[in-house]
Amino acid sequence: MNRLLITGLLLAAASPLVAQDPAPPIDRGVRVGISYQPGTRPRLVMLPGPGLDSVRAIVGRDLDYSDRFEVLPLEPGGSTVTSAVNYQLYRTLGADYGIEVRADAAGVVVRLHDIGGGTVRQEQPFAIPAESAPEFRMAVHRISDEAVRWVTGTPGVAATRLLVLIDKRAYRVDSDGAAMTAVTPAAETILSPTWSPDGRSVAYTKFLDGTGPIMLQDLATGRSQRVAGTESQLNITPAFSPDGRTLAFARTDQQGGTDIYAVNVVDQCCLRRLTVGRFADNLSPTYAPDGRRIAFVSTRPGTPQIYAMSSDGTDQELLAPYDYGATGASNAPEWSPDGASVAFHRDIDRSPQVFILEVGSRRFKQLTSSGRNSDPTWAPDGRHLAFVSDRSGRQQVWIIDTETGRIRQIGLFGQVRLPHWSRRLGGVAR
Repeated sequence: MNRLLITGLLLAAASPLVAQDPAPPIDRGVRVGISYQPGTRPRLVMLPGPGLDSVRAIVGRDLDYSDRFEVLPLEPGGSTVTSAVNYQLYRTLGADYGIEVRADAAGVVVRLHDIGGGTVRQEQPFAIPAESAPEFRMAVHRISDEAVRWVTGTPGVAATRLLVLIDKRAYRVDSDGAAMTAVTPAAETILSPTWSPDGRSVAYTKFLDGTGPIMLQDLATGRSQRVAGTESQLNITPAFSPDGRTLAFARTDQQGGTDIYAVNVVDQCCLRRLTVGRFADNLSPTYAPDGRRIAFVSTRPGTPQIYAMSSDGTDQELLAPYDYGATGASNAPEWSPDGASVAFHRDIDRSPQVFILEVGSRRFKQLTSSGRNSDPTWAPDGRHLAFVSDRSGRQQVWIIDTETGRIRQIGLFGQVRLPHWSRRLGGVAR
């Protein structure tokens, strides 16, 4: 049995889980999947207008971060604020679309202009709260996601949040890196924070001197409750089933082994053991989007590798092929939203790198190659991944577009670990 795995779990809570290793830089030149060809993305411009500068700034940034468009900057003074759209001017700039935001009695009206055709393709009013209101930014993010849907047929992922662990506390942050907010109490030492499918609560391990129950915390009220069946021993790496009814997690027993269990968190009952260690450790479960399979980490080959099983614990098999001696430990799996892939990190030359495994073909795509990179988590569009890297000199969250290879940093204070991306939150983007 690889005792290093469990030893790491029982260190002080500030130490990272071995199953979810921290990380440094990756090359900006790394490209995966579809190669980006300049000019293939629609060119879009945010049209000027009176007031609402904050709304336009957020929407423009969201559309840029969607990686679906080339957002064209307007030169200062390059366009005057008028009620009529100067289509000829924007054609000269090379724009395909323009987004117009105007004030309305209930909030704003947003129009999508077809610059080439000189017409309004879509128009919709949106109610948004005052800029000082807590939900202002999320309301604007939903506008951005709807604008993406107007052009592409699929909503964007601006109206989402990342959950991260900094020191001993969980924080949430908008997908653009703003509005960072503490989620768990400052007095608690926690591990393994994760979103519920509806984004209304989080689950995490409350570390208590070598043991730890799993807690469920309602984000609206701040109230938390202990998950039934996790009162004793150390219970870690919780993961919700897609319908939110079941929580799978790993438990260490008194002899030092680790196995995966599942419990009904709606009825707070019916604890089931899904793996039986037999000199191996099993942890870090992640559900497929249909809820029928679970990928997880097991040390049964000698080093941690990615396995899969049915959600009742049957049909356990090696999921991610590996070359003994050539590739090292594999950890932190997360199933993609479409169920076709699993992201994880694997040691290459003793350095963790982020991979995607195509489940059907068992083929790999290596997303990173320079430095240490770990703990990938999928955006709900199945296109973007967040992961941890210390390329900037400290552990931070980075986001990669798996189609173009474009990456960006979510700049947060402190050493960041264990990011988890929410589903789309509320409104048209739910």
